[in-house]
Amino acid sequence: MTSDRAVQVIAEIGCNHKGSFELALELIRVAAQVCKADVAKFQKRHNRELLSPAQYDAPHPVPENAYGPTYGAHREFLEFDTEQHRDLIAACRENGIAYSTSVWDLTSAREMAALDPPMLKIPSATNQHYELQAYLCEHYGGEIHVSTGMSTGHEIADLIRFYEARGRARDLVVYSCTSGYPVAFEDVCLFEIRNLMERFGTRVKGIGFSGHHLGIAADVAALAVGRMMEAEAWGRFTHIERHFTLDRTWKGTDHAASLEPDGLRRLCRDLKHVDAALEAKTQDILPVEQVQREKLKWVQKKHAKAS
Repeated sequence: MTSDRAVQVIAEIGCNHKGSFELALELIRVAAQVCKADVAKFQKRHNRELLSPAQYDAPHPVPENAYGPTYGAHREFLEFDTEQHRDLIAACRENGIAYSTSVWDLTSAREMAALDPPMLKIPSATNQHYELQAYLCEHYGGEIHVSTGMSTGHEIADLIRFYEARGRARDLVVYSCTSGYPVAFEDVCLFEIRNLMERFGTRVKGIGFSGHHLGIAADVAALAVGRMMEAEAWGRFTHIERHFTLDRTWKGTDHAASLEPDGLRRLCRDLKHVDAALEAKTQDILPVEQVQREKLKWVQKKHAKAS
């Protein structure tokens, strides 16, 4: 789908399918065929494990976003089972896009690892859940992606050491992320990409950027920051992840911080074009310039000295 150097664009579908499997299939199709994204990503949660009984039985904190009378019922409505995720993997394969999913708890990690997708994601909320991550290190052979929103510098450093101790750091992609929906531009903090690459870029497989902001300008800047760090040999910048929906006005927390199809399409296009432009000249006069030089360039004539 892409070269080893090209940044991979992840369409984070998450729960934006609103509990509809048919809508999930349509989101895959549009992300792949219309937008030309590289990865379609979902979420997997075992809600009785993830939530306390009180949390499960409480009302949704934002009633207008609820798909059930309690928060637990709301989350169950949005959940696909293992066989449905198997079908999502098949749909991704048919559409020429990679599948991934976030796993929020140990049960979900076990279920999704058994399907052997190319990558699994640890969300910012559970990047300190080491029992979950230890299971993946031992039982899952694909790439493990981890977001670092809501995390201290010490927590991130401990996370990297955890994977190094298990021989899995070379399968690890770590994302710069600010957890908010949506995030104001002053809180996107793109230089965190630089900080992660300086501290960990040569110790892990890649550094990525997971954005919850509006528009696509910050993603292009994220690519530029990552490529500059690559040029200074601070590892590889490999992934940009954005939430994806068909309609930002739909009910739910994530839709407002998501890109609609034309936004994701333009993002994929612009990243490809800007990536091609992020090169130094290989020679003083490029071939495209030589034609113009011969036609337009004023050159100081050198006169031989009179003898």
